[in-house]
Amino acid sequence: MPKTGIHPTYEDTHVKCACGNEFDTRSTNKGPIVVEICSACHPFFTGKQKLVDTAGRIERFRRKFAATDAKKAEIAAHDAK
Repeated sequence: MPKTGIHPTYEDTHVKCACGNEFDTRSTNKGPIVVEICSACHPFFTGKQKLVDTAGRIERFRRKFAATDAKKAEIAAHDAK
């Protein structure tokens, strides 16, 4: 048994995933937990590969570095001459 007064309380917690899966577990977290990927939809556990693009992160990344890649290509073309 853990010593009293030095450990956080370990209580029942409800977890909800973005895929719709819901389950109960125990945690020191206060209140319900919302996750993006759980064992029901994670490719490692399901064996199915799928692209999880939360809030357009991939597209934002591509737009952010598009100018940098274009500049590098321009410099490489100039150096090749």
